[in-house]
Amino acid sequence: MTVDLNERRRGLSSLLRDLASGSADLVRGEIHLARLEIGSAVAGIRTGTLLVATGGVLALLGGLTLLAGVVLLIGDQWLPRDLYWLAALIVALVTGAIAAWLGKRGAALLSPAQLAPNQTVTTLKEDREWLKQRLTSGATSS
Repeated sequence: MTVDLNERRRGLSSLLRDLASGSADLVRGEIHLARLEIGSAVAGIRTGTLLVATGGVLALLGGLTLLAGVVLLIGDQWLPRDLYWLAALIVALVTGAIAAWLGKRGAALLSPAQLAPNQTVTTLKEDREWLKQRLTSGATSS
């Protein structure tokens, strides 16, 4: 009877040691994955911010160009053959289109769906299930 009890104790201590070692490895892996995902999110924030800022600057320049075009258009009412206003208007439309594209792309990179650590959440759920299985299989085998 005492040999059987000693074997059970060794089996339980071995199981607990394995569980502690596996849990520590799991936590290290999760921390590494979270660091990678946070780094990716920060890079996305940096790129998105740069694109939105560039789009904002181009929109400002486009707006100023549009105003210059309107001024030239009004000024050319007295000089009908000069088409300076058309050149300013074309530049304003092109810079406005580029600014809109950059702003839309940058805003998409800054959306909450892009920043969520989806892989970490998924693996944490898997790890919880794994720990439950290890705990329940250890409890039933003793």
